[in-house]
Amino acid sequence: MRVMAQIAMVMNLDKCIGCHTCSVTCKQTWTNRTGTEYAWFNNVETRPGQGYPHGYEDQDRWRGGWELRRGRLVPRSGGRARRLARLFANPELPSLEDYYEPWTYDYANLTTAPLGDDVPTAPPRSLIDGRPISVTGGPNWDDDLGGGPAHTAGDPILRKIGEQVRLEYEQAFMFYLPRICEHCLNPSCVAVCPSGALYKRMEDGIVLVDQDRCRGWRMCVSGCPYKKVYFNHSTGKAEKCTLCYPRIEAGEPTVCSETCVGRLRYLGVMLYDPDAVGRAASVPNEKDLYEAQLGCFLDPDDPEVARAAEQAGIPYDWITAARRSPVRDLIVKYRIALPLHPEYRTLPMVWYVPPLSPVVEALTRDGHDGEDPAALFGAIDSLRIPLSYLAELFTAGDPAPVEAALCRLAAMRVHMRRVNLGEEQDPAIARAVGLDAAGIEGMYRLLALAKYAERYVIPTSYTAEPGSAVDTGCSLDGADGPGMYAAEALHTLPEDEAAPEPAGTATRGRVNLLNWDGRGRPAGLFPRRNALGDTTLGDEARP
Repeated sequence: MRVMAQIAMVMNLDKCIGCHTCSVTCKQTWTNRTGTEYAWFNNVETRPGQGYPHGYEDQDRWRGGWELRRGRLVPRSGGRARRLARLFANPELPSLEDYYEPWTYDYANLTTAPLGDDVPTAPPRSLIDGRPISVTGGPNWDDDLGGGPAHTAGDPILRKIGEQVRLEYEQAFMFYLPRICEHCLNPSCVAVCPSGALYKRMEDGIVLVDQDRCRGWRMCVSGCPYKKVYFNHSTGKAEKCTLCYPRIEAGEPTVCSETCVGRLRYLGVMLYDPDAVGRAASVPNEKDLYEAQLGCFLDPDDPEVARAAEQAGIPYDWITAARRSPVRDLIVKYRIALPLHPEYRTLPMVWYVPPLSPVVEALTRDGHDGEDPAALFGAIDSLRIPLSYLAELFTAGDPAPVEAALCRLAAMRVHMRRVNLGEEQDPAIARAVGLDAAGIEGMYRLLALAKYAERYVIPTSYTAEPGSAVDTGCSLDGADGPGMYAAEALHTLPEDEAAPEPAGTATRGRVNLLNWDGRGRPAGLFPRRNALGDTTLGDEARP
């Protein structure tokens, strides 16, 4: 048995109030630099809605994730030959219109406007070219407009489940869906990267971009089905959510988790079998992907699993953290957290507790007792948020796991109401959803009362390779970090060619096609010959 560890996240959608605090703090921490104005590593969408970028869930258009072809798992974007043919002109790459053109305001106009009868305004200016623009979109342009016909028409899920459900949905309810990079067990962005710049860390499963190796081909952008990889047009590099790995390495939660007003995020360690990942992602029926991914997770309380984890080099404190993981409880023990779009076959590791809020209010409005178990369980099928919509989001269209999770949440409400009111408890309520009274109360504590240390169980870093982890800070903070070297470094050889190249000079002697104007032969396109006739990389182009 092989064992690996993964930092995973669960979000309780019943507690998200759509305040966008997580998005703003993430933006200020990670993407407040030139070239990332449109990039939101964390965004909060209103569902139903188009999402960000618009219609990112339409894989018939964007070709992200994986698919089965003759029983073999391959990237939906095609094989190596197809990707190579589209390297310089990829029609499946989102444009700026699919995101939005970022803007600021001309605040100087407020202070320099001449005296007059009109109140001066601060007109919007594009952050791309500085010209005046008309603001027509944004990262949360659908905010609080769930059910509006202008926005639901662009929701790919509503196009799947039919016009009748759409009309019912427009009259009913909306909910918020926070999204970050899924840090998948089977990431398609890593598989389609031509330069090998994207990689998944062995010690904690976080997917990162090596800024030195990135060549800006942007295949990762089209290959990610969640569209959580962004292209920095200033540096010519790909950037994405890092799961705040410097904080994770120090045992601290991500910035979005730390600042979440609703306390809806949970972070913890999951142990899994890497040999089972490929088999789980390759199951023929998409509706079996949820159960298949559950089968990848290992029980840290099993002595054999713990022994195999120690042999794999996983520290004892990580195994202990996996046993105390709130994420594992919500995903495996209580089975109320579900993955986002498992049909993409990436095996995502950011899971969601589906929203239940409307059901009690709907029953009360119709004259029923909103806390009566029989009425409550019976109303799950007729929720104002249709089960079919939630199933398309979280279980590839299979409503059974969603219904089971909502029934457990409803049972928790009924049971805790009786406890709080001092009424006689009914063990049949917990048994009806496969739990006992202790399990119901444990789930309630985790969802409603969990303290900081219970929501975030994160051990400090270790290295899965020989050597020790070194805190180097964020490589993008300074001008000399990876990917931030001067342009002349691309065409200059080291003085001593026998000596190893220092960090940040891995592309010396290569051509920077991103800055080529398309005319003539760029310096360094072909290797130059020395006196012996051998070819070496150089800054001179030879015929």
